[in-house]
Amino acid sequence: MQTAQGSAVEQLTADGGAEYLTFTLGSESYGIDILKVQEIRGYDCVTRIANTPAFIKGVINLRGVIVPIVDLRIKFNVGEATYHEFTVVIIINVLNKVVGIVVDGVSDVVALPAQSIKPAPELGASLDTRYITGLGTLNDEMLILVDIEKLIGSDELQIVDSTVDNTQKEAVNL
Repeated sequence: MQTAQGSAVEQLTADGGAEYLTFTLGSESYGIDILKVQEIRGYDCVTRIANTPAFIKGVINLRGVIVPIVDLRIKFNVGEATYHEFTVVIIINVLNKVVGIVVDGVSDVVALPAQSIKPAPELGASLDTRYITGLGTLNDEMLILVDIEKLIGSDELQIVDSTVDNTQKEAVNL
């Protein structure tokens, strides 16, 4: 059975719009493509890996898959990262990798029509904003739309691959 909302979402995506999972980091709202999201879970204990950047909190074993956990609050430098019962991990599947991203909270899934998405501003060569696809407006609120593939695929985060590979090799050798 198709609902009116379902057909509206199909129409939005046909018109160049998209659905985003919205989340908060500090006082800002962000959105990522809902099709990249595998699941949402509470923050749990992670196994810390030596010699990784501070934003890589460690790894977890998720049903037999070693998943690196990246804290976007630290990566984006948006205040102090505290971990409590409301801290959320969004498990995403990008570039054939499963990665967890820590955020302050998950808000909603929203459908944004193409006309409500504006290009990301040019902030100069010293700031890496390649992963920002645009700014969306929803009910007078600004959403920073993130291309999670560009963010996770960045040179800085390629350490995630080597971290997972090394962790899996160590587990096999035990």
